[in-house]
Amino acid sequence: MRKLIFKISKEETHIVPEISTPIRFSEYGVGIFENASTKSALKKAIKKNLITINDQTASTATFIQSGDCIKFSIPEEKKPKKSFVLKLNVLFEDEYLAIIHKPAGILVSGNKFRTVANALVQNLKASNLPDATIPQPIHRLDFETTGILLVGKTSSSIRALSKLFEEKQIDKMYYAIAIGKMENEGIISSTFDGKPAISKYWLEKTLSSERFEKLNLVKLSPLTGRTHQLRKHLLSIGNPILGDKKYFINHLILKGKGLYLHAYSLAFTHPFTQEKMYVKDNFIQRFEKIFIGNFSD
Repeated sequence: MRKLIFKISKEETHIVPEISTPIRFSEYGVGIFENASTKSALKKAIKKNLITINDQTASTATFIQSGDCIKFSIPEEKKPKKSFVLKLNVLFEDEYLAIIHKPAGILVSGNKFRTVANALVQNLKASNLPDATIPQPIHRLDFETTGILLVGKTSSSIRALSKLFEEKQIDKMYYAIAIGKMENEGIISSTFDGKPAISKYWLEKTLSSERFEKLNLVKLSPLTGRTHQLRKHLLSIGNPILGDKKYFINHLILKGKGLYLHAYSLAFTHPFTQEKMYVKDNFIQRFEKIFIGNFSD
């Protein structure tokens, strides 16, 4: 058994009732613990060695049998030793959640000190609800991507919002400036690491360009959530995103101006108030300089 190196604030225990046949823990474990109610949350807990089965560190491949004792050790929350000072634009906030603008050139979360996650406390109002916790981003945006980011402010909202993402009940809309001639609309479907990846796009405006031939304002809807999905998909049809230094065509790379990919809006049903939410994050100046005028929602 691997020794836990963190302080435990709470421990949940589950005894497996009578089951007819053994079942993999990755299937059985979803929903048995309040703090790991989704498949992704369970995987994270297993990866962090927070779960044991009969006092042995759990894995997704462990088979569960009747009478097994499963324990989930919830670590004590750690606050940053010092606050990372970064002024964030808050687009919406209530007791349960917040929606903010993520600037370019910063990580959403991770082991680095300079992250959006470490700047949330100073930018958001503390929730007055009983399960208030340190605000936590619910999803990720790439380092260079700008735009709308959803944040949970209570333990229950973090679980509920994560479940909405997992069940694809949150509609995300992006805008990008893509290079070259392209169709008016389309669906891009592929496989990344054995998993399906699907994106829709709509061409909204086109400008002639001496260097790039055409520059296109493209509206994008990722129907799945794979890493770098939109960037890979647009490159795959020969229309890489302007400023992308990772997924590009050699003679069409633009350096030093940033990535022209912006998370524009989120639409979902608020899991606690049941309000229909639609929040948008207006375009940054770099987009406006190329495409001047009004943009459609």
